[in-house]
Amino acid sequence: MKKIGDGTSNTVSLSHTDMAVAAQSTSFVKLFLTKSSFPITTTATTNWSLPPTNRRPLFVFPPPQAQFSSPKKTPKDEQQRLSFTISYLVDSCGLSPDYAVIAARKLLLDSPERPNTVLNLLRDHGFSTSQISSLVKKRPVLLLANAESVLLPKLRFFLSIGVSKSLLARTLASDPTILTRSLVNQLIPSYNFLKSVLDEDGKIVAALRRTTWIFLEDHTKNLVPNINHMTETGVPEKCIQLLLTHFPEAVMQKNHEFREITKRAKEMGFNPRKTTFVLAIHALSGKGNRSIWDKCFEVYQRWGWSEDDIMCAFKKHPHCMMLSERKINRTMEFLVEEMNLAPRSIAGCPVVLFFSLDKRIIPRCSVVKVLASKGMVKEDWSLTSLLVPVERVFLEKLVIKYEEELPELMDVYKGYTTKL
Repeated sequence: MKKIGDGTSNTVSLSHTDMAVAAQSTSFVKLFLTKSSFPITTTATTNWSLPPTNRRPLFVFPPPQAQFSSPKKTPKDEQQRLSFTISYLVDSCGLSPDYAVIAARKLLLDSPERPNTVLNLLRDHGFSTSQISSLVKKRPVLLLANAESVLLPKLRFFLSIGVSKSLLARTLASDPTILTRSLVNQLIPSYNFLKSVLDEDGKIVAALRRTTWIFLEDHTKNLVPNINHMTETGVPEKCIQLLLTHFPEAVMQKNHEFREITKRAKEMGFNPRKTTFVLAIHALSGKGNRSIWDKCFEVYQRWGWSEDDIMCAFKKHPHCMMLSERKINRTMEFLVEEMNLAPRSIAGCPVVLFFSLDKRIIPRCSVVKVLASKGMVKEDWSLTSLLVPVERVFLEKLVIKYEEELPELMDVYKGYTTKL
């Protein structure tokens, strides 16, 4: 995989001297949107041609105190605007009175005209009342944005690359920061960079699902150096794509921290050319993940695993150190206490800890217990042969095979009965 080249993804301040550039950008976007869809392909990298700018934070709408030129307002006028704004936020946006007072400090409305167009746009794109409330609570100033020329192109852009309306609404309600950034100077360049690495829009959407900051941060700061470091370390392109698609936060951490983690993963014995290497990077990244790792370590030790057992399981399936304490305990308790398995035997097949206890482990174990009680199978069955095969293979080997002798075995598997 080639090194990723440097680029820029910051945004620009829309001052009076920048109006010409902004006009050029707006024309570009309008031309862009007149077509039935963005000319995006999934087989090659799309690189939009953008006007060069010196990018700084973009204000997509004027601050409330400078919305329009108007005569100096008296304290009474200001109080009336404040009262109107609070009422609007409560009645039209669903904010509580307390939140409305806080939000009103960030904007003062003269009329409902502009905010109504914003709310109508959001409703037209599938935003629920609670999602609109959440968005306004976090970014009330978005009510002052021009719905048609500022917000709509951004919504259309994300829909065009495969983001569903429901996902877009959930994402923006959780973090509406994207709507405050320039489409031309921030969002499209971020998309172009991600497309150059991930190849497919579906993978970009998956990364966005994990974090909106994949579209907001300057990719030259950490993403490019970290991706280049993995390439130099020998990590295959498909593994880099896996990490960036499903765990982008790990690739976005500071370069010196990322290098330390990759070094640690190699010292633990992980092969950079295998998928487990990038999964280990994720498990070891960030304070939150490291805290979960430490907690899992304690839980496994309470079940009698030695440090070598834990490291053996970690090397086979790194995300076994990302499970919740409840998930580990429930699965271990059933396999050890109900199925009489040695706790250490589970360390040799840690993937079973990820299986659903109610939908996979208990139904299959129930079938084996019945067959063993009838002397039809050996009692020293292995986790690998019982729980790992796909359902079709399991049913053929241990249910359908014994249908004539035990016609109710399928009922046991489905949980309709526990005895024959």
